[in-house]
Amino acid sequence: MSQKKTSLFISACITLMVLVMPSAQAQLPDFTALVEESAPAVVNISTRQTVPMQSTAGGFHSLPDLEGLPPIFREFFERSLPMPQAPQGRNKGQQREAQSLGSGFIISSDGYVLTNNHVIADADEIIVRLADRSELIAELVGSDPRTDVALLKIKGKDLPVVRLGKSKDLKVGEWVLAIGSPFGFDHSVTAGIVSAKGRNLPNDNYVPFIQTDVAINPGNSGGPLFNLNGEVVGINSQIFTRSGGFMGLSFAIPMEVALDVSEQLKNNGKVDRGWLGVVIQEVNKDLAESFGLDKPAGALVAQVLENGPADKGGLKVGDVILSMNGHPVVMSADLPHLVGAVKPGKTAELVVMREGSRKTLKMKVGALPSDGEEMSLTDSKGAVSKSNRLGMTVVDLTAEQKKAIDLQGGVVIQEVHDGAAAMIGLRPGDVITHLNNQVIDSAKTFTKIAQDLPNNRSVSMRVLRQGRASFITFKLTS
Repeated sequence: MSQKKTSLFISACITLMVLVMPSAQAQLPDFTALVEESAPAVVNISTRQTVPMQSTAGGFHSLPDLEGLPPIFREFFERSLPMPQAPQGRNKGQQREAQSLGSGFIISSDGYVLTNNHVIADADEIIVRLADRSELIAELVGSDPRTDVALLKIKGKDLPVVRLGKSKDLKVGEWVLAIGSPFGFDHSVTAGIVSAKGRNLPNDNYVPFIQTDVAINPGNSGGPLFNLNGEVVGINSQIFTRSGGFMGLSFAIPMEVALDVSEQLKNNGKVDRGWLGVVIQEVNKDLAESFGLDKPAGALVAQVLENGPADKGGLKVGDVILSMNGHPVVMSADLPHLVGAVKPGKTAELVVMREGSRKTLKMKVGALPSDGEEMSLTDSKGAVSKSNRLGMTVVDLTAEQKKAIDLQGGVVIQEVHDGAAAMIGLRPGDVITHLNNQVIDSAKTFTKIAQDLPNNRSVSMRVLRQGRASFITFKLTS
Protein backbone atom coordinates (compact mmCIF):
# COMPACT_ATOMS: atom_id res chain seq x y z
CA MET A 1 0.00 0.00 0.00
CA SER A 2 1.40 3.42 -0.95
CA GLN A 3 2.16 6.03 1.66
CA LYS A 4 -0.68 8.20 0.36
CA LYS A 5 -3.22 5.35 0.60
CA THR A 6 -1.96 4.50 4.07
CA SER A 7 -2.45 8.08 5.24
CA LEU A 8 -5.95 8.16 3.80
CA PHE A 9 -6.80 4.86 5.53
CA ILE A 10 -5.56 6.10 8.92
CA SER A 11 -7.44 9.36 8.49
CA ALA A 12 -10.64 7.48 7.71
CA CYS A 13 -10.23 5.27 10.80
CA ILE A 14 -9.72 8.29 13.05
CA THR A 15 -12.79 9.98 11.60
CA LEU A 16 -14.85 6.84 12.16
CA MET A 17 -13.69 6.59 15.78
CA VAL A 18 -14.57 10.23 16.41
CA LEU A 19 -18.06 9.63 15.02
CA VAL A 20 -18.68 6.34 16.81
CA MET A 21 -17.29 7.09 20.29
CA PRO A 22 -19.75 9.87 21.21
CA SER A 23 -22.58 7.70 19.95
CA ALA A 24 -21.46 4.77 22.14
CA GLN A 25 -20.98 7.04 25.13
CA ALA A 26 -24.44 8.49 24.64
CA GLN A 27 -25.94 5.04 25.16
CA LEU A 28 -24.44 4.67 28.64
CA PRO A 29 -26.77 5.83 31.44
CA ASP A 30 -26.14 8.92 33.51
CA PHE A 31 -27.00 8.17 37.14
CA THR A 32 -26.28 11.61 38.59
CA ALA A 33 -29.87 12.90 38.65
CA LEU A 34 -31.15 9.61 40.05
CA VAL A 35 -28.63 9.68 42.90
CA GLU A 36 -29.30 13.33 43.72
CA GLU A 37 -33.02 12.66 43.94
CA SER A 38 -32.97 9.32 45.77
CA ALA A 39 -29.91 9.29 48.05
CA PRO A 40 -31.45 11.48 50.81
CA ALA A 41 -34.04 8.74 51.49
CA VAL A 42 -31.39 6.02 51.93
CA VAL A 43 -30.32 5.48 55.53
CA ASN A 44 -27.57 3.76 57.47
CA ILE A 45 -28.79 1.25 60.06
CA SER A 46 -26.69 0.13 62.99
CA THR A 47 -27.66 -2.05 65.92
CA ARG A 48 -26.40 -2.89 69.38
CA GLN A 49 -26.92 -6.10 71.26
CA THR A 50 -25.39 -7.93 74.21
CA VAL A 51 -23.89 -11.33 73.41
CA PRO A 52 -21.91 -13.88 75.45
CA MET A 53 -18.16 -13.34 75.54
CA GLN A 54 -16.15 -16.05 73.80
CA SER A 55 -12.54 -16.88 74.48
CA THR A 56 -9.85 -18.87 72.74
CA ALA A 57 -6.41 -20.10 73.67
CA GLY A 58 -5.00 -16.85 72.32
CA GLY A 59 -7.32 -14.61 74.35
CA PHE A 60 -10.56 -12.82 73.56
CA HIS A 61 -11.38 -12.03 69.95
CA SER A 62 -14.11 -9.67 68.82
CA LEU A 63 -13.96 -10.58 65.13
CA PRO A 64 -15.66 -13.96 64.53
CA ASP A 65 -13.72 -16.63 62.67
CA LEU A 66 -15.27 -17.02 59.20
CA GLU A 67 -13.24 -20.09 58.32
CA GLY A 68 -15.51 -23.04 57.56
CA LEU A 69 -18.67 -21.08 56.84
CA PRO A 70 -20.65 -22.36 53.82
CA PRO A 71 -19.10 -20.87 50.65
CA ILE A 72 -22.39 -19.96 48.97
CA PHE A 73 -25.33 -17.78 49.79
CA ARG A 74 -24.03 -16.60 53.12
CA GLU A 75 -25.89 -13.91 54.92
CA PHE A 76 -24.08 -10.61 54.73
CA PHE A 77 -21.44 -10.44 57.43
CA GLU A 78 -22.62 -7.36 59.30
CA ARG A 79 -21.98 -9.13 62.56
CA SER A 80 -18.48 -9.92 61.38
CA LEU A 81 -17.41 -6.30 61.01
CA PRO A 82 -14.69 -5.17 63.44
CA MET A 83 -15.94 -4.79 67.00
CA PRO A 84 -14.23 -3.33 70.05
CA GLN A 85 -11.93 -5.93 71.58
CA ALA A 86 -12.67 -7.11 75.06
CA PRO A 87 -10.12 -6.24 77.76
CA GLN A 88 -7.76 -8.99 78.75
CA GLY A 89 -8.50 -10.90 81.89
CA ARG A 90 -12.27 -11.16 81.57
CA ASN A 91 -13.79 -14.41 82.68
CA LYS A 92 -15.45 -16.79 80.30
CA GLY A 93 -19.20 -16.33 80.36
CA GLN A 94 -19.12 -12.53 80.59
CA GLN A 95 -20.96 -10.49 78.00
CA ARG A 96 -19.91 -7.88 75.50
CA GLU A 97 -21.68 -5.42 73.25
CA ALA A 98 -21.89 -6.41 69.59
CA GLN A 99 -22.70 -4.15 66.70
CA SER A 100 -24.01 -4.67 63.21
CA LEU A 101 -24.29 -2.48 60.18
CA GLY A 102 -26.64 -2.33 57.22
CA SER A 103 -28.76 -0.07 55.05
CA GLY A 104 -32.41 0.80 54.59
CA PHE A 105 -34.69 3.31 52.89
CA ILE A 106 -37.61 5.53 53.92
CA ILE A 107 -40.90 4.64 52.24
CA SER A 108 -43.20 7.18 53.92
CA SER A 109 -42.71 10.78 55.00
CA ASP A 110 -43.84 9.92 58.55
CA GLY A 111 -40.89 7.57 59.07
CA TYR A 112 -41.52 4.00 57.95
CA VAL A 113 -38.24 2.34 56.88
CA LEU A 114 -37.65 -0.94 55.03
CA THR A 115 -34.56 -3.10 55.57
CA ASN A 116 -33.53 -6.75 55.91
CA ASN A 117 -34.54 -8.90 58.86
CA HIS A 118 -30.98 -10.15 59.27
CA VAL A 119 -29.72 -6.57 59.71
CA ILE A 120 -31.80 -6.00 62.85
CA ALA A 121 -32.32 -9.57 64.14
CA ASP A 122 -31.93 -9.90 67.93
CA ALA A 123 -30.99 -6.22 68.29
CA ASP A 124 -31.41 -4.49 71.63
CA GLU A 125 -31.25 -1.08 69.97
CA ILE A 126 -31.67 0.02 66.35
CA ILE A 127 -30.17 3.33 65.23
CA VAL A 128 -31.09 4.96 61.90
CA ARG A 129 -28.68 7.59 60.57
CA LEU A 130 -30.13 9.95 57.99
CA ALA A 131 -28.34 11.60 55.09
CA ASP A 132 -27.85 14.79 57.16
CA ARG A 133 -25.93 12.67 59.74
CA SER A 134 -28.68 12.95 62.37
CA GLU A 135 -29.38 9.72 64.30
CA LEU A 136 -32.74 8.42 65.46
CA ILE A 137 -33.73 5.41 67.57
CA ALA A 138 -35.99 3.14 65.52
CA GLU A 139 -38.91 1.03 66.65
CA LEU A 140 -39.22 -2.45 65.16
CA VAL A 141 -42.74 -2.66 63.75
CA GLY A 142 -42.25 -6.27 62.64
CA SER A 143 -40.00 -8.62 60.73
CA ASP A 144 -40.37 -11.72 58.58
CA PRO A 145 -37.39 -14.13 58.53
CA ARG A 146 -38.90 -16.15 55.66
CA THR A 147 -38.52 -13.23 53.24
CA ASP A 148 -35.78 -11.41 55.19
CA VAL A 149 -37.86 -8.22 55.35
CA ALA A 150 -38.16 -5.90 58.34
CA LEU A 151 -40.23 -2.74 58.86
CA LEU A 152 -38.97 0.02 61.17
CA LYS A 153 -40.51 3.29 62.36
CA ILE A 154 -38.63 6.47 63.22
CA LYS A 155 -40.11 9.72 64.53
CA GLY A 156 -40.26 12.45 61.96
CA LYS A 157 -42.36 14.30 59.43
CA ASP A 158 -41.78 15.46 55.89
CA LEU A 159 -38.91 13.01 55.63
CA PRO A 160 -37.42 12.32 52.17
CA VAL A 161 -38.87 9.18 50.60
CA VAL A 162 -38.00 6.91 47.70
CA ARG A 163 -40.32 6.31 44.77
CA LEU A 164 -41.52 2.70 44.60
CA GLY A 165 -41.64 0.67 41.39
CA LYS A 166 -42.53 -2.84 40.25
CA SER A 167 -39.93 -5.53 39.74
CA LYS A 168 -42.24 -7.39 37.34
CA ASP A 169 -41.56 -4.66 34.77
CA LEU A 170 -37.79 -5.27 34.92
CA LYS A 171 -36.12 -6.84 31.91
CA VAL A 172 -32.98 -8.95 31.95
CA GLY A 173 -30.11 -6.76 30.77
CA GLU A 174 -31.67 -3.58 32.15
CA TRP A 175 -29.49 -1.16 34.12
CA VAL A 176 -30.03 -0.98 37.89
CA LEU A 177 -28.31 0.89 40.70
CA ALA A 178 -27.75 0.33 44.42
CA ILE A 179 -27.14 2.84 47.21
CA GLY A 180 -25.96 1.64 50.61
CA SER A 181 -23.23 1.53 53.23
CA PRO A 182 -20.80 -1.26 52.27
CA PHE A 183 -18.27 -1.72 55.07
CA GLY A 184 -19.68 1.46 56.65
CA PHE A 185 -18.98 3.77 53.70
CA ASP A 186 -22.27 5.68 53.69
CA HIS A 187 -24.17 6.38 50.46
CA SER A 188 -21.88 4.38 48.21
CA VAL A 189 -23.35 4.02 44.71
CA THR A 190 -22.81 0.95 42.50
CA ALA A 191 -24.45 0.03 39.21
CA GLY A 192 -24.89 -2.99 36.97
CA ILE A 193 -27.53 -4.90 35.07
CA VAL A 194 -30.30 -7.37 35.84
CA SER A 195 -28.77 -10.81 35.31
CA ALA A 196 -31.93 -12.91 35.86
CA LYS A 197 -35.38 -12.80 37.46
CA GLY A 198 -37.24 -15.29 39.63
CA ARG A 199 -34.10 -16.93 41.01
CA ASN A 200 -34.61 -19.63 43.64
CA LEU A 201 -31.99 -19.80 46.36
CA PRO A 202 -31.34 -22.54 48.92
CA ASN A 203 -33.58 -22.24 52.00
CA ASP A 204 -35.49 -19.30 50.52
CA ASN A 205 -38.79 -20.75 49.33
CA TYR A 206 -40.90 -17.61 49.33
CA VAL A 207 -38.77 -15.11 47.40
CA PRO A 208 -38.27 -15.11 43.60
CA PHE A 209 -35.02 -13.13 43.75
CA ILE A 210 -33.76 -10.57 41.26
CA GLN A 211 -30.20 -11.46 40.30
CA THR A 212 -27.86 -8.61 39.34
CA ASP A 213 -24.16 -7.97 38.87
CA VAL A 214 -24.32 -4.80 40.96
CA ALA A 215 -21.43 -4.71 43.45
CA ILE A 216 -23.04 -5.57 46.81
CA ASN A 217 -20.93 -6.07 49.94
CA PRO A 218 -21.43 -6.37 53.72
CA GLY A 219 -23.28 -3.23 54.78
CA ASN A 220 -25.38 -3.00 51.61
CA SER A 221 -27.92 -5.33 53.22
CA GLY A 222 -31.39 -3.79 53.28
CA GLY A 223 -30.51 -1.04 50.83
CA PRO A 224 -32.58 -0.16 47.75
CA LEU A 225 -32.13 -1.37 44.18
CA PHE A 226 -33.26 1.31 41.70
CA ASN A 227 -34.27 1.15 38.05
CA LEU A 228 -33.32 3.98 35.66
CA ASN A 229 -36.59 5.76 36.43
CA GLY A 230 -35.40 6.23 39.99
CA GLU A 231 -37.91 3.74 41.39
CA VAL A 232 -37.01 1.12 44.00
CA VAL A 233 -37.61 -2.32 42.51
CA GLY A 234 -35.92 -4.46 45.16
CA ILE A 235 -34.13 -4.76 48.50
CA ASN A 236 -30.51 -5.95 48.27
CA SER A 237 -30.31 -9.03 50.44
CA GLN A 238 -27.81 -11.75 49.53
CA ILE A 239 -24.63 -12.43 47.61
CA PHE A 240 -22.89 -15.47 46.22
CA THR A 241 -19.38 -15.43 47.61
CA ARG A 242 -16.40 -17.64 48.33
CA SER A 243 -14.45 -14.84 49.99
CA GLY A 244 -17.14 -12.92 51.88
CA GLY A 245 -17.11 -10.11 49.30
CA PHE A 246 -18.63 -9.27 45.93
CA MET A 247 -18.13 -11.82 43.14
CA GLY A 248 -20.60 -10.63 40.53
CA LEU A 249 -23.71 -12.40 41.84
CA SER A 250 -26.06 -10.31 43.96
CA PHE A 251 -29.69 -10.98 44.86
CA ALA A 252 -32.51 -8.58 45.71
CA ILE A 253 -36.00 -9.15 47.14
CA PRO A 254 -38.63 -7.98 44.61
CA MET A 255 -40.46 -4.85 45.71
CA GLU A 256 -43.88 -6.48 45.33
CA VAL A 257 -42.87 -9.13 47.87
CA ALA A 258 -41.38 -6.58 50.26
CA LEU A 259 -44.40 -4.27 50.12
CA ASP A 260 -46.88 -7.10 50.69
CA VAL A 261 -44.88 -8.24 53.71
CA SER A 262 -44.48 -4.71 55.09
CA GLU A 263 -48.21 -3.97 54.76
CA GLN A 264 -49.08 -7.15 56.66
CA LEU A 265 -46.51 -6.37 59.34
CA LYS A 266 -47.88 -2.84 59.66
CA ASN A 267 -51.52 -3.88 59.81
CA ASN A 268 -51.39 -7.28 61.54
CA GLY A 269 -47.94 -7.56 63.10
CA LYS A 270 -47.37 -10.85 61.25
CA VAL A 271 -47.40 -12.34 57.76
CA ASP A 272 -49.99 -14.86 56.58
CA ARG A 273 -49.08 -17.14 53.67
CA GLY A 274 -50.88 -19.73 51.67
CA TRP A 275 -50.15 -23.40 52.36
CA LEU A 276 -51.11 -26.65 50.66
CA GLY A 277 -49.55 -29.18 53.02
CA VAL A 278 -47.37 -31.07 50.56
CA VAL A 279 -43.74 -32.04 50.20
CA ILE A 280 -42.52 -31.59 46.63
CA GLN A 281 -39.40 -32.33 44.65
CA GLU A 282 -37.83 -31.50 41.31
CA VAL A 283 -38.77 -33.50 38.21
CA ASN A 284 -35.62 -34.65 36.44
CA LYS A 285 -35.35 -36.39 33.08
CA ASP A 286 -35.75 -39.89 34.48
CA LEU A 287 -38.73 -38.95 36.67
CA ALA A 288 -40.36 -37.22 33.70
CA GLU A 289 -40.04 -40.41 31.67
CA SER A 290 -41.37 -42.47 34.57
CA PHE A 291 -44.46 -40.26 34.98
CA GLY A 292 -45.21 -39.93 31.28
CA LEU A 293 -44.12 -36.31 30.83
CA ASP A 294 -42.72 -34.99 27.56
CA LYS A 295 -40.00 -33.03 29.37
CA PRO A 296 -38.79 -32.39 32.93
CA ALA A 297 -41.20 -29.82 34.37
CA GLY A 298 -43.49 -29.27 37.31
CA ALA A 299 -43.43 -30.11 41.01
CA LEU A 300 -43.69 -33.78 41.97
CA VAL A 301 -45.81 -34.39 45.05
CA ALA A 302 -43.76 -36.68 47.28
CA GLN A 303 -45.90 -36.35 50.40
CA VAL A 304 -49.40 -35.12 51.27
CA LEU A 305 -50.07 -34.20 54.89
CA GLU A 306 -53.22 -35.79 56.28
CA ASN A 307 -56.19 -33.41 56.57
CA GLY A 308 -54.16 -30.63 54.99
CA PRO A 309 -55.55 -28.41 52.22
CA ALA A 310 -54.06 -30.59 49.46
CA ASP A 311 -55.38 -33.77 51.04
CA LYS A 312 -58.89 -32.29 51.30
CA GLY A 313 -58.62 -30.99 47.74
CA GLY A 314 -57.85 -34.40 46.26
CA LEU A 315 -54.13 -34.01 45.53
CA LYS A 316 -52.29 -37.34 45.65
CA VAL A 317 -48.76 -38.60 46.05
CA GLY A 318 -47.25 -39.00 42.59
CA ASP A 319 -49.18 -36.09 41.06
CA VAL A 320 -47.01 -33.65 39.12
CA ILE A 321 -48.25 -30.08 39.53
CA LEU A 322 -47.90 -28.30 36.17
CA SER A 323 -49.60 -24.97 36.92
CA MET A 324 -51.37 -23.02 39.63
CA ASN A 325 -53.99 -20.36 38.93
CA GLY A 326 -52.81 -20.20 35.35
CA HIS A 327 -49.13 -19.71 36.25
CA PRO A 328 -46.86 -22.49 34.93
CA VAL A 329 -44.74 -24.43 37.41
CA VAL A 330 -41.53 -25.03 35.47
CA MET A 331 -39.27 -25.77 38.44
CA SER A 332 -40.52 -27.24 41.70
CA ALA A 333 -39.28 -24.11 43.52
CA ASP A 334 -41.81 -22.05 41.54
CA LEU A 335 -44.68 -23.57 43.52
CA PRO A 336 -43.94 -22.15 47.01
CA HIS A 337 -43.83 -18.61 45.55
CA LEU A 338 -47.24 -19.10 43.95
CA VAL A 339 -48.84 -20.79 46.96
CA GLY A 340 -47.38 -18.35 49.48
CA ALA A 341 -48.82 -15.40 47.55
CA VAL A 342 -52.38 -16.74 47.84
CA LYS A 343 -54.29 -15.48 50.84
CA PRO A 344 -55.42 -18.28 53.17
CA GLY A 345 -59.03 -19.22 52.51
CA LYS A 346 -58.89 -18.44 48.80
CA THR A 347 -59.48 -21.15 46.19
CA ALA A 348 -56.64 -22.26 43.95
CA GLU A 349 -56.83 -24.15 40.67
CA LEU A 350 -54.10 -26.70 40.00
CA VAL A 351 -53.40 -28.57 36.79
CA VAL A 352 -51.68 -31.89 37.53
CA MET A 353 -50.42 -34.89 35.62
CA ARG A 354 -51.81 -38.07 37.17
CA GLU A 355 -51.16 -41.52 35.74
CA GLY A 356 -50.41 -40.06 32.31
CA SER A 357 -53.47 -37.78 32.12
CA ARG A 358 -53.98 -34.11 32.95
CA LYS A 359 -56.48 -33.26 35.66
CA THR A 360 -57.71 -29.94 37.05
CA LEU A 361 -58.20 -29.71 40.81
CA LYS A 362 -59.67 -26.90 42.88
CA MET A 363 -58.86 -26.58 46.56
CA LYS A 364 -59.03 -24.05 49.35
CA VAL A 365 -55.58 -22.81 50.37
CA GLY A 366 -54.75 -23.01 54.07
CA ALA A 367 -52.52 -20.83 56.26
CA LEU A 368 -48.85 -21.73 56.59
CA PRO A 369 -48.19 -23.08 60.12
CA SER A 370 -45.61 -21.31 62.23
CA ASP A 371 -43.65 -24.47 62.90
CA GLY A 372 -43.72 -27.71 60.95
CA GLU A 373 -43.69 -31.10 62.61
CA GLU A 374 -41.57 -33.91 61.31
CA MET A 375 -42.67 -37.52 61.42
CA SER A 376 -40.43 -40.06 63.10
CA LEU A 377 -39.84 -43.64 62.11
CA THR A 378 -39.54 -46.45 64.60
CA ASP A 379 -37.09 -49.24 63.86
CA SER A 380 -38.59 -52.32 62.31
CA LYS A 381 -39.10 -55.39 64.46
CA GLY A 382 -40.58 -58.67 63.34
CA ALA A 383 -42.80 -58.97 60.21
CA VAL A 384 -42.51 -61.14 57.15
CA SER A 385 -39.23 -60.73 55.28
CA LYS A 386 -39.02 -60.91 51.52
CA SER A 387 -36.01 -60.78 49.20
CA ASN A 388 -36.29 -59.32 45.71
CA ARG A 389 -34.33 -58.58 42.54
CA LEU A 390 -33.43 -55.07 43.71
CA GLY A 391 -30.87 -56.45 46.14
CA MET A 392 -32.54 -55.74 49.47
CA THR A 393 -34.73 -57.32 52.10
CA VAL A 394 -37.96 -55.57 53.06
CA VAL A 395 -40.48 -56.26 55.81
CA ASP A 396 -44.04 -55.18 56.50
CA LEU A 397 -44.57 -52.19 58.71
CA THR A 398 -46.01 -52.95 62.13
CA ALA A 399 -49.27 -51.36 63.25
CA GLU A 400 -47.32 -49.09 65.60
CA GLN A 401 -45.03 -47.94 62.78
CA LYS A 402 -47.95 -47.22 60.48
CA LYS A 403 -49.56 -45.14 63.19
CA ALA A 404 -46.32 -43.33 64.01
CA ILE A 405 -45.70 -42.24 60.41
CA ASP A 406 -49.37 -42.05 59.43
CA LEU A 407 -49.32 -44.68 56.68
CA GLN A 408 -51.83 -47.30 55.59
CA GLY A 409 -49.19 -49.49 53.96
CA GLY A 410 -45.60 -49.62 52.81
CA VAL A 411 -42.53 -51.67 53.61
CA VAL A 412 -39.37 -50.89 55.52
CA ILE A 413 -35.90 -51.90 54.30
CA GLN A 414 -34.27 -54.33 56.70
CA GLU A 415 -31.07 -55.08 54.78
CA VAL A 416 -29.35 -53.71 51.67
CA HIS A 417 -27.22 -56.13 49.68
CA ASP A 418 -25.20 -55.64 46.51
CA GLY A 419 -27.39 -54.53 43.63
CA ALA A 420 -29.66 -51.72 42.51
CA ALA A 421 -30.70 -50.75 46.04
CA ALA A 422 -27.10 -50.12 47.08
CA MET A 423 -26.35 -48.29 43.83
CA ILE A 424 -29.14 -45.75 44.36
CA GLY A 425 -28.27 -45.16 48.01
CA LEU A 426 -31.10 -46.92 49.85
CA ARG A 427 -30.51 -47.64 53.52
CA PRO A 428 -31.95 -49.90 56.21
CA GLY A 429 -34.84 -48.06 57.85
CA ASP A 430 -36.02 -46.39 54.64
CA VAL A 431 -39.75 -46.88 54.01
CA ILE A 432 -40.98 -47.57 50.45
CA THR A 433 -44.59 -46.65 49.70
CA HIS A 434 -44.68 -46.66 45.87
CA LEU A 435 -42.80 -48.59 43.19
CA ASN A 436 -43.23 -48.07 39.45
CA ASN A 437 -46.21 -45.77 40.15
CA GLN A 438 -47.98 -48.50 42.14
CA VAL A 439 -48.92 -48.38 45.81
CA ILE A 440 -47.06 -50.81 48.08
CA ASP A 441 -49.30 -52.27 50.79
CA SER A 442 -47.12 -55.20 51.86
CA ALA A 443 -43.79 -56.95 51.38
CA LYS A 444 -45.58 -59.49 49.21
CA THR A 445 -46.89 -56.78 46.87
CA PHE A 446 -43.47 -55.14 46.75
CA THR A 447 -41.75 -58.38 45.77
CA LYS A 448 -44.29 -59.08 43.02
CA ILE A 449 -43.98 -55.58 41.53
CA ALA A 450 -40.19 -55.71 41.77
CA GLN A 451 -40.10 -58.99 39.86
CA ASP A 452 -42.14 -57.46 37.02
CA LEU A 453 -40.11 -54.28 36.65
CA PRO A 454 -39.08 -53.49 33.06
CA ASN A 455 -35.45 -53.44 31.97
CA ASN A 456 -33.67 -50.40 30.52
CA ARG A 457 -36.47 -47.97 31.40
CA SER A 458 -36.69 -45.38 34.17
CA VAL A 459 -38.62 -46.68 37.17
CA SER A 460 -39.73 -44.45 40.05
CA MET A 461 -39.75 -45.31 43.75
CA ARG A 462 -41.13 -43.23 46.62
CA VAL A 463 -38.95 -43.42 49.71
CA LEU A 464 -39.64 -42.05 53.19
CA ARG A 465 -36.52 -41.30 55.23
CA GLN A 466 -36.71 -39.68 58.67
CA GLY A 467 -40.16 -38.35 57.89
CA ARG A 468 -39.21 -36.81 54.54
CA ALA A 469 -40.54 -38.33 51.35
CA SER A 470 -38.98 -38.16 47.88
CA PHE A 471 -39.12 -39.95 44.56
CA ILE A 472 -36.00 -41.52 43.10
CA THR A 473 -35.48 -43.25 39.76
CA PHE A 474 -33.34 -46.13 38.55
CA LYS A 475 -32.97 -48.52 35.64
CA LEU A 476 -32.57 -52.27 35.75
CA THR A 477 -30.48 -54.03 33.13
CA SER A 478 -31.44 -57.59 34.07
